[in-house]
Amino acid sequence: MAHRQTLELIVCIYSFSSSHRKSRRLSTSVGNNNPTSYHMDSMPVNWEVLDALVIDFAKSERLLEDAQAPPSPYHGRLLTRQIRRSVETGDIDAAMDLLRLHAPSVLDDHRILFRLQKQKFIEFLRRGTPEGRDSAINCLRTALAPCALDAYPEAYEEFKHVLLAFVYDKDDQNSPVAVEWSERRRLEIAGLLTSVLRAHLHAYDPIFSMSLRYLISIHKVFCFRQGIVSPISNLIERLLPEERDPPAMPPESLYEASPFDEVDIQALAHAVELTRQGSIDGLKFARGDLFKAFQNELSRMRFNLSMLDGLIHEYCIYRGIVDSSLPSPNASEMQIQSEPFSVEQSEPVNCSLGEECVTSNPLDGETSLSNLDDNGCSSSEVRSDTVGKVLDIEERYHCESTDNLEDCSTSGVVLQSGCHHESRLAKRTRIHGTIEKSRHKWRRREEKLDPGFEVCDSHMFRSVSGNNTDKYSIVLGIKELASKGMAAEAVEEINTLDPNFFPQNPTLLFKLKQVEFLKLASSGDYQSALRVACSFLGALATKDPTLLKPLKETLLTLLRPIEDTMELDWPLHDVASSLQVEFGRRLGIDEPQLMKILQATLYTHSEWFKLQMCKDRFEGLLRIDSLKEVSSSLLTGGPVLKSNIETCEGSSQVTVSSSNRMQEDVSSPNQALSSESVCDESAILKVMEFLALPRADAIHLLAQYNGNAEAVIQQIFA
Repeated sequence: MAHRQTLELIVCIYSFSSSHRKSRRLSTSVGNNNPTSYHMDSMPVNWEVLDALVIDFAKSERLLEDAQAPPSPYHGRLLTRQIRRSVETGDIDAAMDLLRLHAPSVLDDHRILFRLQKQKFIEFLRRGTPEGRDSAINCLRTALAPCALDAYPEAYEEFKHVLLAFVYDKDDQNSPVAVEWSERRRLEIAGLLTSVLRAHLHAYDPIFSMSLRYLISIHKVFCFRQGIVSPISNLIERLLPEERDPPAMPPESLYEASPFDEVDIQALAHAVELTRQGSIDGLKFARGDLFKAFQNELSRMRFNLSMLDGLIHEYCIYRGIVDSSLPSPNASEMQIQSEPFSVEQSEPVNCSLGEECVTSNPLDGETSLSNLDDNGCSSSEVRSDTVGKVLDIEERYHCESTDNLEDCSTSGVVLQSGCHHESRLAKRTRIHGTIEKSRHKWRRREEKLDPGFEVCDSHMFRSVSGNNTDKYSIVLGIKELASKGMAAEAVEEINTLDPNFFPQNPTLLFKLKQVEFLKLASSGDYQSALRVACSFLGALATKDPTLLKPLKETLLTLLRPIEDTMELDWPLHDVASSLQVEFGRRLGIDEPQLMKILQATLYTHSEWFKLQMCKDRFEGLLRIDSLKEVSSSLLTGGPVLKSNIETCEGSSQVTVSSSNRMQEDVSSPNQALSSESVCDESAILKVMEFLALPRADAIHLLAQYNGNAEAVIQQIFA
């Protein structure tokens, strides 16, 4: 029996060791119960943090007309992209001129210089003219041959080999120099230069771009390992293709560097799918700095910038960050195929990214029972009727008299001396005026270098127009009301537009009435607060027992002193964002596709590290932990005390307002097994290193041998 178990273990390890060496993606599924479905579309995301990261990205890339990015990193990225394009098109002279002007120390590395000179020689011959041949011979004599003598040990042999290009034609695919003639060689040199320049110029992408690369790469690995089809596969395959730039070469002085901590080696290797030697080389290039090495390796993943710009622009319109009435300057160049989680979509969306496509309304045809409201109307009919009301109310708002007073309300002000009266038109003008002032103007990505700048060398788009603009304006106005704590006004506005909305979304109504209750309690108006609780909160909790607990905790605020209640911090931003999403869908405005990517990838990130049974060492660096910090205090734990909130707009440092981390699924079968309960860290690392296994698989094997790493290795190699 023991012999049979050992044999099965050997077969298991052999199969996963070989596949892991090929793709660094596969691992054993011992102890894992693959769920049959995943709720990626319901993953809570901190919209406030995402807004800050997106604004930081747009400002850093100068996609907003009124934003000025820090000049050195921005120009460094611009320079790197221009040098890359020059090499990819075969203009080696232009690339070398830019390097001499802005990054001369890169050319001091003869390994890079030799590769550039060799490619320059090939490009002269590629012209196929007598002048080109003469230029190639001159390049050999004056540049390539001298450089080959001391570039690296194999350089002189490569020099002699490339001379065969004089004899064999560039179209001869069977020639011994077919690889040298290949345009693929251009891409390799361009990628190598990009990796080197990025580190030399500190020209790293904004945090959000790096985070998205990391999350998508983990999402792909997770879906592949679990054998599931990603609901966002069409988007992420085009956004982050499989190709990577070659790694930057460590300085020759560091070839004999002292060994690095095995914990760092394994962490880097498994975070960005490297071999162990690749991880060591990355740490050498970063001079032992794990996080710098992680940035360098993560940046090697190529990104579709045009598509990312389209996703960012769509998100900014949805959130009211940029003016929706102005089309993107590059809207005609990049339109992103809509791939919504929701079955609702108000209009067909024309989209293209290298191909034309039209998404039809999925609600056309048969109507399911799940789409019927309380009155027996289909959701498509409700939306059509709601959109009509929206346009009618738009006209009515502009025609109402300013002395038409609305009922007294506690929202928007703390009641201390009477009611606050405000006309609907005045309120609407004030709110939308604030929104308009906070909006930015979008502009095309700049791809040309300013000839006067200096760089320090340090050794699917969704268009919005017409009626869509009106709908966006109304949804953003309602969101603004909720975010300012004007809950009663928000409820009134929605009831006017769509009386069936809150009966179908009672939890949202409960949250808004909680806000109204808490504001009244904080002002000392306990009688009005209790009326809200009796009229709304109690009735809603009666219909939904899950609301009883938050109702009790909300009522407990009546026992607090007024000054303590006023110090409470309510997650208004989260309530406003939820309201925007749900009511936007009601009007036919689907969530931006960037949000769907974040929901799916954050979900798989959490699940992946449950499988790995360890914490992600890089999630803080990329603000992933902040994106998962979603407040649930209005429904589960009552309001929380205010803390110092740092603003994050305009910088890469993102902090989160008072909130609670999303609770982990304690029922997960993998949580019963932890690395601490099985073995120590050194045993895990030893098995990972010797057998080239992911962390989770090493832990599962150690669990079968009481944490004895030597016993596991002996069984495999016995």
